[in-house]
Amino acid sequence: MPKPKRTPGLPTREQIMDFITSSEVPAGKREIARAFGLTAQDKIALKALLKDMADEGLIDSAPGRAFHQMGGLPKVTVLRIADVDDSGNVWAVPERWDSDAPAPRLRVRERKRGALGVGDRVLARTEEAGNGWIAHPMKQLARGEELILGVLHDEGGKLWLQGVEKKERREFQVSDAGGARPGDLVLAEKAGRPPRITARVTQILGDPFAPRSFSLIAIHKLGIPDVFSPETLEEAVRVAQTPLGAIKSAPSGAGDREDLRHLPIVAIDPADARDHDDAVWAAPDDDPANAGGWKAIVAIADVSFYVRPGSELDREARRRGNSVYFPDRVVPMLPEELSADMCSLKQDVDRAALVCHLQIATNGTLKGWHFTRAIVRIAANIAYEDAQAAIDGVIEHPLTDTALRPLWACWKALYAAREKRAPLDLDLPERRVVLDEKGRILSVAPRERLDAHKLIEDYMIAANVAAAKALEAKKAPVMYRVHEEPSREKLVALKDYLKTFGVEFAMGQVVRPATFNHILDKVGDADFRQQIMEQVLRTQTQAYYAPENHGHFGLALGSYGHFTSPIRRYADLIVHRALVGAYNLGPGGLTDGEAASMEKIGQSISMLERRAMEAERDTIDRYVAAFLSERVGQVVDARITGVTNFGFFATVEGIGGDGLMPVRDIGGEYFRYDEAGRKLIGDDSGTEYASGQRLQLRLAEANPVSGALRFEMVDGKGARPDRESRPGRVIKRRGRPANIRHQGRKR
Repeated sequence: MPKPKRTPGLPTREQIMDFITSSEVPAGKREIARAFGLTAQDKIALKALLKDMADEGLIDSAPGRAFHQMGGLPKVTVLRIADVDDSGNVWAVPERWDSDAPAPRLRVRERKRGALGVGDRVLARTEEAGNGWIAHPMKQLARGEELILGVLHDEGGKLWLQGVEKKERREFQVSDAGGARPGDLVLAEKAGRPPRITARVTQILGDPFAPRSFSLIAIHKLGIPDVFSPETLEEAVRVAQTPLGAIKSAPSGAGDREDLRHLPIVAIDPADARDHDDAVWAAPDDDPANAGGWKAIVAIADVSFYVRPGSELDREARRRGNSVYFPDRVVPMLPEELSADMCSLKQDVDRAALVCHLQIATNGTLKGWHFTRAIVRIAANIAYEDAQAAIDGVIEHPLTDTALRPLWACWKALYAAREKRAPLDLDLPERRVVLDEKGRILSVAPRERLDAHKLIEDYMIAANVAAAKALEAKKAPVMYRVHEEPSREKLVALKDYLKTFGVEFAMGQVVRPATFNHILDKVGDADFRQQIMEQVLRTQTQAYYAPENHGHFGLALGSYGHFTSPIRRYADLIVHRALVGAYNLGPGGLTDGEAASMEKIGQSISMLERRAMEAERDTIDRYVAAFLSERVGQVVDARITGVTNFGFFATVEGIGGDGLMPVRDIGGEYFRYDEAGRKLIGDDSGTEYASGQRLQLRLAEANPVSGALRFEMVDGKGARPDRESRPGRVIKRRGRPANIRHQGRKR
């Protein structure tokens, strides 16, 4: 490109660079022209010169058309909060960073301490100070508001973006496709101003209908970190090579770990488990003071030895908060060198463990406990189904008599104590998506719940209680798992809901978990039992992590802390570190900084847990919709799950997935919404549609991208006369159409 002819008043490249880097305010073309006193003719030449400098990689432009040195920070830019350290210092990184050099970390000077958390976005003024950068927040921005995850489609020769959110019915015309084609799953940012809002594609993610794409949608939609930095991976490889013989259970000279390799400790997990962080053993207690009782061991992978406070591994684990599990993949909290290898309790290999030793009375109560660091050698990794089959005598297993039967006998005592405690008992089946080796869906069905599942659950609960009580006794910090009792407002809402089914619920009583169990006993096997259980679940408060104890209402326990899954939950890692410090078990204990930041850590990991739950739930919905997309047009057995003034929601029996049956399509008559009874009533026929009702519906739409379903009545009554003649839009896969029909557009 030819250089513009220089006029006498035009500054040189060096002068412009000096001005941009030294200016106290964002330096746009107007500011540069004013600083050098340029004429109107000079401004035309300046525009060309600035374009040349950008093409040459000398400068870049920030939002608002202000310039900054390429590879540097704009004076005013959008930052994302990346970390809050143990001292309460807030650190941020640029939301957009195009340089090959590492993005700078900026220390944020908060106006109000504690106002910003990890993941928050701010518009900030940046300032270089010494060898680092300082950020002065100007305005807090909505999280991820500018990015839309969606699928492109062509209509009338124009590209449109349809978001993947179920609730997002609007579409946006694409102003810049960035090389994406119809059918691509993309990330885009909004551009323009109302009413002319368009979308600009920023990243192409690929085919939304390909295997493994459904989890990828959730990962990108919710901003889940799924790539480890080279530094983190390097550290994982290095620490994983630590020889077991070098691991001491206490400070130098205090001796080796406890050797438990002679015990037939077993890990019982799902058949498709990707990591194994807990294992169990039990035997009759030989202590005369506990005659007829049991001694048990819950061995947990000693993650605290490998992942030390302040390390790269620790920072990344804290940033993730937990592992996220999808049908086709896991996004781990720790690199696979640890999560799937050195910290996974695999059969016939020596592993480092933090062990909870339990003494259990004949009635199932905990009489005592203590914690040690140990070396274990797991006798077997057994699937739940195989362990159950061995106990039931269906199959033979070499460890049935030596390991499994003692575990079951001890568990009967734990289970008796659980029944007496009467925790909340909601039998809500978990949906299991089964994939083939290519990621294609084979089936979607409720996951079977066996006694083997309950057994492991009760051993884990016992260890979690022991961990919390042990730390309390040592007056050490505890990261509690808190589940508070329902609020009065939620109880009033439940009372009103139950009344519509003729079930009474007295206000003013002392509410315990057993209170809700009695409600379900009254309901029995009624058609609406499932709806009652779901409403009882919605009545409960959201569990969270905190250093202050408010008990665990659902489990009917006074003290409870997660201890059993440090591979996949940062909360458990914190509890491990607290136990290591409290029992003087050697390196990797809780630091003073962590102890002082427990509340902030608890808030962060609670938020990250909710993010993971949303991602997993949304992905299952997409898999269910994809599975059902092959049945669009067929009649399915359904159950009404909710009723509103605009229609009712229903789920496909035995499979799941929620879909809308619009009121306008229910029948030819007018349907009135009875708010008190939460049902729709036909004015002419008196036909009623209420929660819990089973009926047959035609599946009209199944959208794997959003996870949404839509139903039609089997007899077709109430369909608008032009429905069949009105053309629908079809989102297409590359090469062939998907079995998804969309009706209309809201603009």
